[in-house]
Amino acid sequence: MSEINVNDFKINEKDTGSTGYQVASLTKRIVHLTQHLAENKHDHASRRGLLMMVARRRKLLDYAKRTAPALYQDLLVRLSLRH
Repeated sequence: MSEINVNDFKINEKDTGSTGYQVASLTKRIVHLTQHLAENKHDHASRRGLLMMVARRRKLLDYAKRTAPALYQDLLVRLSLRH
């Protein structure tokens, strides 16, 4: 997966709360933390944080699927996610 540019998901310049931006931001953090955990297998606190981020992203994707199906499909394609 290439580097994720979260600014591409902003609706306007000051956007930090839209569903697309939140999912992209979480995905970027999840990718980074997954790489960290590959090297640090015993970092259980970070593993818990990763699981919490994955759960939050799943909930946001469920919300997007319910309210804006086009955005949901766009997020899956642009972020290369399975859901």
